Amino acid sequence: MQDPVNSAATDASNSGGGVLPDSGSAQLPMASDRFASNGWAASVFLAFLSSAGLYYVNIFPVIVDALMAGAGLSAEQAGQITFANTIGAVIGAFGVSWLIRHIPRWKRAAAILLCCSIGMDVLTIQLANLDLLIPLRLVHGILGGALVGLGFAVIARSGIAGRSYSMVLLVQYTGGAIGMGFLPALVVEHGTYVPFYALITFSVITLVMLPLIADYPLPSEPSSESPTQSPSAAHEQTKASRSLLPIAITLFALFCFQFANMALFAFIFDLGKTYALPLGFISQTLFWANLIAISGAMLAAVTGQKYPLAKPLAAALVITLVGLLLFLLSDVRAMFIVANVVTGITWAFCVPYFLTIASRFDSAGQMGAFAGFASKLGLACGPLFAGYFITGGGSYAQLIILATVILGICLIAIPAASRLDHSNQQG
Repeated sequence: MQDPVNSAATDASNSGGGVLPDSGSAQLPMASDRFASNGWAASVFLAFLSSAGLYYVNIFPVIVDALMAGAGLSAEQAGQITFANTIGAVIGAFGVSWLIRHIPRWKRAAAILLCCSIGMDVLTIQLANLDLLIPLRLVHGILGGALVGLGFAVIARSGIAGRSYSMVLLVQYTGGAIGMGFLPALVVEHGTYVPFYALITFSVITLVMLPLIADYPLPSEPSSESPTQSPSAAHEQTKASRSLLPIAITLFALFCFQFANMALFAFIFDLGKTYALPLGFISQTLFWANLIAISGAMLAAVTGQKYPLAKPLAAALVITLVGLLLFLLSDVRAMFIVANVVTGITWAFCVPYFLTIASRFDSAGQMGAFAGFASKLGLACGPLFAGYFITGGGSYAQLIILATVILGICLIAIPAASRLDHSNQQG
C-alpha cells in the first residue's frame, strides 16, 4: 500500500508488480489529459474496474435474505445460488490469470465483459425463474471473475498498485454500505430482484469510466528486468522467483481469510435474527459498519508505505480473530455492532495487504490475477459451507467458532511477508 502523495516511481518500487517499461510510459496519459495515470482519479477508476464484476459480494446478505424471505428459499438453496455466482467468478478469474500476458487490448476485453455481465443481470430479472438462477448466476460469475482478474492484473502493473488495491476495498465498502442501508427496504417494497438492478447500475457506471483509464500496457519483455526498475524491486523479484512457496502460502492465506469472513457475512441477517435482533437494526448496523470499514482501506494505504508488511498484517489478523469471536455475544446489541465494525475494518485492511504481497511476484500482473482467483475461491466456498452447515443442523455459534479457527490459519502468511520486508530492506 502506498502513500498517495508519493510519485509513480516510488509507487512502482514499493508495489513490486507495478513497473512499466519506458516504451509504454508515454502512452499512459492518452486516456484523458485531465487524469494522470498515477493520480487519485486513476486509482478510483481502477478500483471500479476491479469491483464491478464482484459487487454482488458486497450485497450478498441482501441477495441471500431476498431469496430466502422473498422467494421462499432455504439457507441451503440460497447458498447454492450464491455459490454458483462466486464459483463462476473463480472459474473466470482462474482462466484469465493464464491469459493476462496475451491480452494487450485489455480495455476492449473489459468493455465486452461488462456488457455481457449487464446482459446476464437483465436476463435474471426478466426471466424471474428460480430454476434458471443457478446457471444464469454461474455465467455472470464467470464474466465477473474474468473482469476482476483482468482489473487486478492491470492494477499490479499500474505503478500505483498499493494505493489502488486499497481503493478497491474503499469502493467496495462504500457500495456495500449504500446497498446494506437502502436495498433491504426496496426489496420489501419492489420485490426480490431489486439487488440485481443495483448490480446493473454499478456495471454501467464502470463502463462509463473505462475510456478514462490509462492504457497501462504489458511489459515489453516480461522475463527481463525493466530498465526503469529500481534496485529494491529487482532484488525483490529475484528473491521471489527462487521459490513458489511464499506466493503459495500467501494465496492460501488469502483464500482462508475470505472463506472465514464470507461464511458469516453472507448469512449475517439470519445470524442476527437468530439472536433476536430486528431486521431494521441489522440493516442499519451493516450500513454504518460498512461506512466505518472504509477507514481500514484508507489506513492500509498509509501503513503499507510507512511500515513493513508483516507486523501490521499480523496485528490486523489477531484483531479480526477477536472480532469474529465477539459475534458469539450478538444477543447484546452493542456487541453485534462492535463485531461488525471491527471485522469490517480489518477485512478492508488485510485484503489489500495480501493482494500487494502477491503483486510483487511479477511485472505483468499475473500473480495479482491469481490472487484474485484465490480470493474469489474463498468467497465462493464460505457461503456454500455455511449454508450446508446451518441447514444440516449446525448453530451460528458453532459456525462462528469454525470461522475463527479457519481465519487463524491466515497467520501462516506472516513469515512470507517478513521475507519480503527483509528483501526490501536489503535491496
